[in-house]
Formats: sequence, structure tokens, C-alpha cells
Amino acid sequence: MTGEVSMALSLGAIAFALTVIWGSPLLRILRYLGVGKQIRVEGPQRHLVKMGTPTMGGLLIVIPVVAMTLMLNTVPIFGRTLLGRSVLLPLGVLIAFAGLGAIDDLLGLKGRPMRARVKFPLQILVSVLVAIGLKYVLDVPNMYLPGVPADINLGIWYVPVAAFVILCGTNSINITDGLDGLAGIIAATAFVAYGMIAALQGQFYLVRFCFTMVGVLFAFLWFNAHPAELFMGDTGSIAVGAVLGVVALMTAQWAILPIIAIIPVAETASVILQVGYFKLTRGKRLFKMAPLHHHFELLGWSETQVVQRFWLIALMAAMIGVALAVAQ
Repeated sequence: MTGEVSMALSLGAIAFALTVIWGSPLLRILRYLGVGKQIRVEGPQRHLVKMGTPTMGGLLIVIPVVAMTLMLNTVPIFGRTLLGRSVLLPLGVLIAFAGLGAIDDLLGLKGRPMRARVKFPLQILVSVLVAIGLKYVLDVPNMYLPGVPADINLGIWYVPVAAFVILCGTNSINITDGLDGLAGIIAATAFVAYGMIAALQGQFYLVRFCFTMVGVLFAFLWFNAHPAELFMGDTGSIAVGAVLGVVALMTAQWAILPIIAIIPVAETASVILQVGYFKLTRGKRLFKMAPLHHHFELLGWSETQVVQRFWLIALMAAMIGVALAVAQ
């Protein structure tokens, strides 16, 4: 087990180095193409300085993960492939959602982003197909709960539940992606947690995939740290969120995902509560602004303070999540 974990950590380090190296050329290309971020006028005024910062930085995440995963699945190293066929499913999810996000980003640059009534059904379709693949192709365990040693069989209900988990993942990370470094560090922390859980389960192929994601996300943060030179965009946020949901499902420890991903859950809940309260009270607001990170900004926290404090909460929550998984 020690050797397998060492290999996974090494892959993460290699992924980080390679991604940082090619990040600068990608940044120059995006600047040349004029792929600049549009900022909400009603958002905090300090964000207006970010107008025009290159977006679609998800390409910096997706391309290295795809390249490394395919290479390690097809090129024998030391007489064996370092990843298994099971990781081709999360890889396919990464590509599919990144493609959907890229289309939305490109349309957004033209001032007409993809309508929710088009994007959401497409997300549902892909999520359902992935859920079917998890159950009937990979035959993953349905559900583990802390303190319960046996797999809980959900039967036919597994497909809609799994699709819902993927949808929650993809949209919660998308909502969290609003401050420099926030979505990247939160997602990386969650992948570390699930990499550890997969290691405890002996799913070493999944461990390597998780730490490849961690290495690439850290490399993205190299360019996304405040003040950001590059934004993730939907190309990255909905893809990373969907893959996080799939990884949680592959470990069958998706019940603790709301703990490990406590910040994205809180961010999403703040939006739902804000909209609901606004409608019920006919114009009053529960938060100064939603998502939650903007609320704290308007309370006077600096952008860096919000990101660092949210990350500390996420780190503690991930530790609790791994502890609960160990208790299974």
C-alpha cells in the first residue's frame, strides 16, 4: 500500500510540474484570443478590476489530466499500466462537462450564455448516463455509511440518486468559483480526502487519478492565486464538480460528500435560501449578497481572508469526512 500511495503522490507532483510549465503559453494564447472574463455589475465593486482577465482556465486542468490518464492507461511503465479502465469513466465525465462548460463560456463571451433550460437538461442527461455506467458497467458499491460495515443496496433508486450527486457536484463547484483561488483549493482538498479514502479501500487506480487531479488543480492555483491571472470558467468548474461527484460515488462514500465539500454545499444553500427568502418576503434579503463568499466580502473581509478562512473550514471538514470513512 505504501508503494502505491507513493506512486500516486509522485504522479500528483509530475502533473503539477508539467501543468505549470505549459500554463504560461496557454495564458498567452487566451490573452491573444481575447478570452476575457465578464464581471457582474451588481457584484462587489472591487471585482470590476478583474474585467478582461482570461477565462476558460479549465483547459489548464482538463488537458493535462486527459493526457496523463490516457498515457498511463496505454503506455506500460515498468511492465504495467499505472491506471485501470475504471478511471476512464471519470475521465469521460471530465471531458463531457468541460465541453459543455466551454460552449457556455464561449457563448458568454459573445454576451449570450447558454440558457438554463438548455444547459440543465444536458447536465441531467450526462449525469444519468454516468449513473447507469457506475451501476451496470463498473458495478460499484451503492452506499457506505459510517459505522455500517455492509454496502447498502439502493436497487433501481441508485441511478437517480447517483445522477443527483453528480448534478450537485457540478453546480456547487460552479457557484463556489467566484473568488481568486477559492474553487481550486476547495476542490483540491476534497480530492485529497477522496484519494485517501480510495487508498483505504485499495482502489489504487482511483487514488492515482485523484492525486493527478490534485496536482493539476494546484498548478491551476499557481495562476489563479490572488490577484488571478486566469479564471477557471465553466470549462473547469462544472467539469471538476462533476468528477468530484463521480469519485465520491466510486468509493460509495458519497453520503459524507456534504461534509467533505462543506463550502460548496454552504455556497449553494446560500443561493437557494436567498432566492427563497426574497420571494417569500417580497424583496428582502437574507444575506447581503449570494453566494456566501460575497456576503462576507460585503461584511468587510478581504478576498484573501474569505478564501483562506473558507479553506481552513474545508480542511477541517475533509479531516472529519476521512475519519468517518475510516469508521465505516
